[in-house]
Amino acid sequence: MSVSEGVQLVRVEKAHIGQRLDNFLIRHLKGVPRTRIYRLIRRGEVRVNKKRCKPERKLDMGDEIRIPPYTGNSSTKPGKPSPALKDFLLESILFENDQLLVINKPAGLAVHGGTSIRLGLIEALRQCRAEWSDLELAHRLDRGTSGCLVVSKNSIFLKHIQQELKVKNVKKNYLALVHGVWPASLDHIDAALLKQAVGDNERIVRVSEAGKPSSTRFALKQHYRGASLIEAMPETGRTHQIRVHCQHAGHGIVGDDKYTFKATNAVLDSVKSLCLHAWKIEFSLPQQPAPVKVQAPLDNHLESLLQLLDKY
Repeated sequence: MSVSEGVQLVRVEKAHIGQRLDNFLIRHLKGVPRTRIYRLIRRGEVRVNKKRCKPERKLDMGDEIRIPPYTGNSSTKPGKPSPALKDFLLESILFENDQLLVINKPAGLAVHGGTSIRLGLIEALRQCRAEWSDLELAHRLDRGTSGCLVVSKNSIFLKHIQQELKVKNVKKNYLALVHGVWPASLDHIDAALLKQAVGDNERIVRVSEAGKPSSTRFALKQHYRGASLIEAMPETGRTHQIRVHCQHAGHGIVGDDKYTFKATNAVLDSVKSLCLHAWKIEFSLPQQPAPVKVQAPLDNHLESLLQLLDKY
């Protein structure tokens, strides 16, 4: 066991500028469960510059982080990706330069490890190439969501894109297969979302006036028997936003075991994977006027399902 008997005061260095507090602690406190780390933050036991803060707080050069005494298993390490997984991830890169890469994340792979997940996408990528050991997620996708995921290679780009996300300068377009006949006139949902904890490792989001403002634009792409393919363009970045807004509209996403009831359609009822795909992303680079535009081909499972529905 690894044990810290006293309070630590850690100064943020250049390599961690722009990193989220929770991500910093997850890497710093190796072996400490993620649930415990979030509990320490929530209770105010972790402080930045002597102030309470939230997990998503971005770190800056010279910030002083107070870390309370903790226990953890120092032997806990991320799992090692198989050669096949390494090859698959390298083949899934959609765009790369000296600042970042955009990968077509496969459905079913968590973006990072956790209490019950030894190996997430970011841990696997860090082991694909020696020079990638300091890669950081620029944003996140749900485990079941496939498609465009931006990964930062340095703190300058990480700080830049997180600021762009904050001021809503990053354009994201998703494709979702939903139950029922989505009306063409339903092109916008503005419904506040409230996140609630359900146990230590689970969270659920619901529409509530007490929640945070949340807005998504929609466009109908195609109707199928018992289902519709829609394009979703989130204007805010709340947890599970598209999934809950679709549920709120009465057209839950196919394969969503958290927010969608079972279908009466036999084909759709058999689907176990979330049919949500991060289709396109557009963002700027530091000090460069031309935006980067990336599009991810559909996940094989979703592509096959759409072909089946075409016949059905």
